[in-house]
Amino acid sequence: MNQPTLQILGTRGIPAGHGGVVAFAEMFALYLVQQGWYVRVYCQRPSSERFSIENWKGVELYKIPVPGSGAFSTIHFDIVSMRMALKCKMPILTLGYNTAFLNALPRLKGIPNIINMDGIEWKRGKWGPLEKAFFYLNEHLGARFGDHLIADHPEIQKHLRKRAKSSKITVIPYSAKWYGEPQLSHLHSLDLRPGTYLTVVARSVPENQILEIVQAFSQRERGVKLLVLGRYEPDVNPYHRKVHLAASEEVRFPGPIYQPQIASIRQYALGYLHGHTVGGTNPSLVEALHAGNPVLAADNPFNRWVAGSSALYFSSVSDLERILDRFLHDPQRQEKMKEGSRRQYQRRFAYQKVMEDCKELIVRVVRRREN
Repeated sequence: MNQPTLQILGTRGIPAGHGGVVAFAEMFALYLVQQGWYVRVYCQRPSSERFSIENWKGVELYKIPVPGSGAFSTIHFDIVSMRMALKCKMPILTLGYNTAFLNALPRLKGIPNIINMDGIEWKRGKWGPLEKAFFYLNEHLGARFGDHLIADHPEIQKHLRKRAKSSKITVIPYSAKWYGEPQLSHLHSLDLRPGTYLTVVARSVPENQILEIVQAFSQRERGVKLLVLGRYEPDVNPYHRKVHLAASEEVRFPGPIYQPQIASIRQYALGYLHGHTVGGTNPSLVEALHAGNPVLAADNPFNRWVAGSSALYFSSVSDLERILDRFLHDPQRQEKMKEGSRRQYQRRFAYQKVMEDCKELIVRVVRRREN
């Protein structure tokens, strides 16, 4: 029997270090390798490096150097990756539709291509009119050229039905997994103790409501820390500067933190604040559920489906301020919310089920193409 194969395109590459979608790519690639698959992942590297092929935990990494670091370098990387992917003719999993115009090529070559459409990128407030138009067009092209589409959330599925027929869309959310046991030493390096801090893990952009969360938390002394993870450059970014100016002395900005340290930080947190307003299933929110964190989230259909009935939801700064007051002074509620988060993860985002669903979908699409 031939060994099943897959190529993963659309991310900066693994090991994960750039957010939730890359973490999923790593998780799924390693899972398939354990199932006996050959998996290749294309990885973006700076122009100072040379092209190389490396075996990492059984996954073949194609490390492609490209000049620059902005959007044009990413497009360049995607073009080179697609050119290489077409040569070997293995099935493709594309994560995101940001350069979906390239997905016409696998269709023409008869190569199966499943696209995880991720969120609704063109709705994000950080983009200008030209960028939004580019993403809007590519969303349409991805829906047209992909052999099958993965929606990570029912609301994304509903949105994609405007672009493609229902039979072409499958809902498979993201998952989360521990990589090693959480370590208290990871907290000590940040001068933290278990249960004495809340976390925010998100890109610092307006639609993630970091400013509103910091404002609500900083209204009074809380007796706990607010750990705001991510890259902040207040000297050059006006939004980052607003967030810093709104922060009380109990708010801390340790910068971006990745595995394995982030797993320990999540495990020992008192709770998780989530302000996302755009997108589907946010991987950071799923990771918080997996860690058993009580969740305080922005009130919208995306977050309610993910976090479930045990979470608390806010719709304004004053609303979050009241919810924080109630949450921080109610240990019994905190314990109930912890259990609720764990149940929600097992019910909807359990690692084994999500990985199997992804694998079975790819097998189905490839067989359909072959027949």
